Amino acid sequence: MAASFPSHRAPAYADVPDEKWNDWRWQLSHRLNSLEDFEKVLTLSESERRALGSQNLFRVDVTPYFVSLIDPDDPNDPIRKQVIPTADEIVPFTGMMEDSLAEDRHSPVPGLVHRYPDRVLMLTTTQCATYCRYCTRSRIVGDPSATFSRSDFEAQIDYLRKNTQVRDVLLSGGDPLTLSPKVLEELLSRLREIPHIEIIRIGSRVPVFMPMRVTDELTDMLQKYHPLWMNIHVNHPNEISAELAEACDKLSRAGIPLGNQSVLMAGVNDCPHIMRKLVQDLVRIRVRPYYIYQCDLVEGAGHFRTPVSKGIEIIEALRGHTSGFAVPTFVVDAPGGGGKIPVMPNYLISMSDHRIILRNFEGYIATYEEPLDYTRHDPKTCPYCQHKRLETGQSGITGLLDGERLSIQPEGFDELRIRGGAQHRLRADPHKWQPLGIGSGEDDSSAPKE
Repeated sequence: MAASFPSHRAPAYADVPDEKWNDWRWQLSHRLNSLEDFEKVLTLSESERRALGSQNLFRVDVTPYFVSLIDPDDPNDPIRKQVIPTADEIVPFTGMMEDSLAEDRHSPVPGLVHRYPDRVLMLTTTQCATYCRYCTRSRIVGDPSATFSRSDFEAQIDYLRKNTQVRDVLLSGGDPLTLSPKVLEELLSRLREIPHIEIIRIGSRVPVFMPMRVTDELTDMLQKYHPLWMNIHVNHPNEISAELAEACDKLSRAGIPLGNQSVLMAGVNDCPHIMRKLVQDLVRIRVRPYYIYQCDLVEGAGHFRTPVSKGIEIIEALRGHTSGFAVPTFVVDAPGGGGKIPVMPNYLISMSDHRIILRNFEGYIATYEEPLDYTRHDPKTCPYCQHKRLETGQSGITGLLDGERLSIQPEGFDELRIRGGAQHRLRADPHKWQPLGIGSGEDDSSAPKE
């Protein structure tokens, strides 16, 4: 399988012995990070020179392996744009934020982000093998002084142990696979000791930046902590090499399901044909496309941003034109901490009380007859509904559908409707706005009294 993809090594590394080149520690210790380093392997543009010579630049480090995938004479090389800074990175743009996803606001203890009811993001390190120029966590990533301490780690574990609704923990950072093997295994073993944590996920770009890190020792260790899932991060078909294919094969053989997360970027992958090639190459190496992200409103990433419509166009070009399991979900990670919001072409054209009208990828329009004798699901008699009733306060739209509440109101909604008036007898009884059957449960103290 690995032989169907190319293998690369820049001429500057031709004399490096294979035993060193294939040692992930050698790759880390020989990363390129200065103007002089890059001039040895690339013909730099004036914009790149300006950026590499500027102060307060987001950290630059690129592994020798990954820089070898770049066309040294093409300033528009799609891999080059992702990891070599340009002067555009220094230009501010409207909407730019330091923490555009409000992760720190949703962080109960340092290094944990608890945004969704049953899953938690655990930031394990601020270090990466190579630093993406569009990094959404550039406020802390790459900064050794911002890394997480042993006390932070203990606070994270304590929080997870106490919050029994958490069943899924995603390890990210930084990149968890840059941790020492001993520290990584301690993390996994401590999480596995918590009974209610069912799934552990690792988000890593190390297999892409440094595939030699995926050793037999690593996969032997990882498979002790199943069920374990991993998402890698490939943005362009040129990143898929013989080495990455081999690394993914090792992970798959260790029983680790692999997904891919891409970021939509101008001049890199904002083309339906590039994205179709990418997802088809990914499934060839047994990696399922998972998400395409709209580029975040993060400092330094303004020149990568595309209109949201470009992502919708790409999904239109994938759905029906390639295998369904090769079609990722296009999401906007909502600024301010709203989480991932899926956006897609509209396939539902119209509907009535008994029929819906749909269109397919070719423009073929069909009707689907709705059942007239459907007996609706009764949550009162369903053991799953009774047992799994959401109690986190984050039920959202599902809570409306389940009848937990009548509305979701903006902050200050009730105060605005008072218009500055005082409490009076016509507003004294709150139950007059509470429909029969809408409430928190069977024993609902707010239900109308007889």
